[in-house]
Amino acid sequence: MERIFQKGDIVQHFKREMISQEEREKNLYLYEVVGIALHSETREKMMVYRALYGDKGLYVRPLDMFMSEVDQEKYPNSTQKYRFERVTDNENINDSL
Repeated sequence: MERIFQKGDIVQHFKREMISQEEREKNLYLYEVVGIALHSETREKMMVYRALYGDKGLYVRPLDMFMSEVDQEKYPNSTQKYRFERVTDNENINDSL
C-alpha cells in the first residue's frame, strides 16, 4: 500500500513518541505538509513541510527519506514504523495551532 500525503496533512516525526508530555503540548516534532517540489538541478522529488512549533520554519527533505522507515537498529525503542506518519487524532495536537 502506497502512503500518500496531501497538502495540509499534519504529520509527526518518530522522535515525537520519545518526548515528555510537556514537550508534546508545545507541538514538538509536528509538521504540516506543504507539498512536493522538484530539485531544480537533479529533478529529485522533495517534501516541503512546516514546523508547528518554535519559529514555524519551512523545511525540505528528499521524498524518499521523508517516506522511509525508522532505522530500528539505531532506534530500537521506536514503535512508529515510518520516519513521518500522519496524525490521525487531535490528542496529538495542541489546540493553539
